[in-house]
Amino acid sequence: MILFNLICGHEHEFEGWFRSGADYDSQVAAGELVCPVCSDRSVHKAPMAPGVISGEGRANRDVDAVREALVALRKTVEENCDYVGERFPEEARRIHYGETKERPIYGHTSLDEARALFEEGVEVMLIPKRLRQDA
Repeated sequence: MILFNLICGHEHEFEGWFRSGADYDSQVAAGELVCPVCSDRSVHKAPMAPGVISGEGRANRDVDAVREALVALRKTVEENCDYVGERFPEEARRIHYGETKERPIYGHTSLDEARALFEEGVEVMLIPKRLRQDA
């Protein structure tokens, strides 16, 4: 994995994790990178200084970076999607099968139900509600 500091056309800075530099290049070319703050798609690498961390320091930094990314993702979802609570599986199916207006939603479901939705072809993403500080 490789970490790049990114910046959008509105000068919002954020980090992105990629499998390789080529993976970053292909996502930029396909217009798949989106600013988590303003949804701008004109994203490019920001200047960054190399950092060398080894051993436990690297592990702690990686865990902190993942936690921060998940917190930012959760905030973006909560600010931009309709909350449907425990009705999530039913509402996701209704959207998937065209029974109601397509829109981004979030809510709660079990792992088994999320798996069943995925197997039906319903696009779902699991995001932890509470992020442990000791993980």
